[in-house]
Formats: sequence, C-alpha cells, structure tokens
Amino acid sequence: MNGHAPAGLVNVPRRGVSLPANQGRARAALRALARVEWPTLAVFVATLAGWPLVLGLAGHQPLVAVPLLALLLALHSSLSHELLHGHPFGSVRASTALGLVQPGLFIPYLRFRRLHLAHHQDARLTDPYDDPESNYLDPMAWARLPRWRRILLECNNTLLGRMTLGPAIGLWRFVAGDVRAWWRGDPHVARDWALHLPGAALVLWAVAASPLSLPAYGLACYGALSILRIRTFLEHRAHDHPAARSVIIEDRGLLAFLFLNNNLHVVHHMHPGVAWYRLPALYRARRDRYLRRNGGYVYPSYGAVFRAFLLRAKDPVAHPGWRDDA
Repeated sequence: MNGHAPAGLVNVPRRGVSLPANQGRARAALRALARVEWPTLAVFVATLAGWPLVLGLAGHQPLVAVPLLALLLALHSSLSHELLHGHPFGSVRASTALGLVQPGLFIPYLRFRRLHLAHHQDARLTDPYDDPESNYLDPMAWARLPRWRRILLECNNTLLGRMTLGPAIGLWRFVAGDVRAWWRGDPHVARDWALHLPGAALVLWAVAASPLSLPAYGLACYGALSILRIRTFLEHRAHDHPAARSVIIEDRGLLAFLFLNNNLHVVHHMHPGVAWYRLPALYRARRDRYLRRNGGYVYPSYGAVFRAFLLRAKDPVAHPGWRDDA
C-alpha cells in the first residue's frame, strides 16, 4: 500500500465513537422492549379501548352497558394492581402515569399503591390495625360497637353482604382512614388525592358527554367494587402462621380472568413480582408445595365459594386469634 486511498473511495473523517454510542442506545431500547410484559399491556389497551365503546353502547342498550362497564372497571382495577407491582414496564414512573386516571373513580391509584404495598407485609396479614386491607376488628373494639353496627358487619361477612354492603362499608372505612391520616399530618394523603382529582374530572367529563347518565355510571363503579369483593371475600383468614393466611381458589373461568389470577393468592404473595399470566403455570408446577405452605386453605372454584358462603358468614368479625400483645 502506498498510503493513498484506493481509487473510487473517498476519505471521510473518522467518527468511530458515535457508532458504539448509537449501538448502545439501540441495545438499551431493545432491552427495554424485551422487558415489557406484552400480555398485560395488551389487556390494558383493550380495556381502555372498550371503555368508550361501552359508554357509546348506552345510547342503544343502557341495561347492557352498565353491567359491561362494571366488568371492565373491575378488570381495570386488577390491572391497576398489576401496575403497583411493577407490571408491565418495571418502571414506577410509567406505572404511575398509567394508573393516575382511574375510571372506577372511587380509589386514587397512589393511595391504593401505598396501602396495598403495606398490606404485603405478610407477618401482619389480617392484623386489625397494621393490615390496611383487614376486615377483622380487635375483639375489644367489636364489643364496644352498638348492636346495629355489629349486625351490619356480621351481614358483611356473608358473600351476599360483602357484595351488596361491602363496597359502601369499605369506602367509608377507606375515606375515614384517610381523613384520620391527613388530620395526623400524613404528608401523602392530600397529595395522592390531589393527583387523583384531574383524572376523575376527565372521566366524569367523558361520561357526561356520553349517552350514559352519571348516576348509571356511578352504579357501574359500585358494581365493579361488588365484583372485586368476590375475590377479597376469602382472600385472607386469621391463622397463627402468616403463610397459611392466603387462599388458593382453583378457578379458571371469567372471574379468574377479571381478577388476573389473583385467586391464586398465596402464589401472588410469595411472588409479588411475577406477572399475572405466569401465576397458573407456577402454581401447577408446585401445587403441593403451595398447599402445604398455606395449610390447605383452598377452594376448587368460585362456584364452590358461592355455595358455601352466599348466606353464611365465613368467620367472626372479631379477630379470633387476636391478643393485646400481638
């Protein structure tokens, strides 16, 4: 070689440093795409797309639109549960951006996230004070309640009561708890509610512009909470061993899908970072292990749950294993 460029080629300045940088960005983008849980994202997109379609249906079939909306809103709540556990992006910011607009209206996403992650302290499951999702009461607090409230809460411990009265009781407890937390100076409560309100206003504006009335939409939101109460009804029981407090309901039907397989609840509590669509295979592969761990707290289907508890209380309202030093 004589040191000159071969004929027909043009010398260009060397810019080798930019190519690896571009390749690095491309690889990072590909890794980010590979981390996306596409089944979750697909269900999310389908749910959000279905919402305005069902609102539009109300102009022709209002009696069909309300129950369909209740189903969609229940599914959206289950998707919000996936979001707070890091799905489908593995990014808190991305999950929050998706979760801030809650078409179900009643529960701010950031409050749900904060309280639900506290609920995942398994050693405190069912604790009347430390588990934000517990339906049990301290026996001394239970004894002090007026008779009408005890009757109300006893009805709430049947499945029918949980589906009809449960949403109202749960919302009252939730709002009252947030008011107490705000009064004590919790800095998160007001912020979380303030970030919820613009999304709620957007939802109400869209509903007002649709053929569906606002009261009918409120009924659909309540219906969604009623559906979700089917899942939470047996989700946890009082037990000396924390691992035995979470249920398995071996259902594979519509309700299991609406709950995104959270009916396999002990599996979720043991592996909260596992996406919903991987839970059934995980359970099938280690079924005996999970049932040993949760002390055989298992039901074959939601049909069995309805047959057993529609009109019968599942357990007492007063925590049966509660001790003052617990």
